[in-house]
Amino acid sequence: MTECTKCDREAVMHAAYSGAHLCETHFCESVEKRVRRRIREDGLVPRDATPDEPETWVIGLSGGKDSVVLTHILDDVFAPDPRIELVALTIHEGIEGYRDESVDACVELAEDLELRHELVTYEEEFGVRMDDVVEDDPENMAACAYCGVFRRDLLESYADEFGADKLLTGHNLDDEAQTALMNFLEGDVAQIAKHFDASIGAFEDREEQDEFVPRAKPLRDVPEKEVALYCHLQDLPAHITECPHASEAYRGEIQRLLFDLEENHPGTRHSIMAGYEELAGIVAERYREDGDGSKTDLNECEECGSTTTRDVCRKCSLLDALGAV
Repeated sequence: MTECTKCDREAVMHAAYSGAHLCETHFCESVEKRVRRRIREDGLVPRDATPDEPETWVIGLSGGKDSVVLTHILDDVFAPDPRIELVALTIHEGIEGYRDESVDACVELAEDLELRHELVTYEEEFGVRMDDVVEDDPENMAACAYCGVFRRDLLESYADEFGADKLLTGHNLDDEAQTALMNFLEGDVAQIAKHFDASIGAFEDREEQDEFVPRAKPLRDVPEKEVALYCHLQDLPAHITECPHASEAYRGEIQRLLFDLEENHPGTRHSIMAGYEELAGIVAERYREDGDGSKTDLNECEECGSTTTRDVCRKCSLLDALGAV
């Protein structure tokens, strides 16, 4: 039996990047501590927040392990805090035999936590279901490319409708490190800037801050396996099944590459993110200005009125291609 580094109980996990062996109690405390620290370091709770004018935080709750763990921890931290109101937002894409079970997990968790829970669907909002989109595929793209655009649009539009001050998602350390490495390897400097610009700090003293609901990722310091273990130990109602339309082959390659690097060089994911965030901040400052030094123009989509840099936003372009009404 391997003992916990902090006590004499049996360890349930070993964090190779830190050398720590942790029992169930100290492991769960470690995950919660990292989320609290990220909330504090990102300054998510404004100093002037009061119970009289509470902040509204919308959580993207999919029913998977990451969003379920995030919602559970945020509720534990902020349920007794009158300065913060939590709203869980679930999006049903229209994937038969997959999303229904995830929605059930969301409903169960929201009821357990007595949390306000909102459900929106692609079918009601856009007149399409992902199963049909995959079959039609007018743009010859991976399913995730369509779904990502539609999901982001609904998260942002409903966060705005609910008067959200923050939009929180359950991206973990592995997710973020994969995205960072993909952007580097693709040489996509503009995407690096855009990735940074979705963060809380990027909206300080910005003219665009009123155009978007700032996003936050409080789980981004916690590795995926630790999120899964925490979910299991806390017996949370998560639906842990891969989407049947998932086809991001390139991300899968990056995932396997990072796994091998982390196995051979513990701490690789943390190092990638430390350097990426610092560089992304510098790049974002550069890309906020176009060639003549002026701010990049933000327009209203000609079809839906949402904020975009195009005449017609990407969501409406895809819906037009699908013949959706």
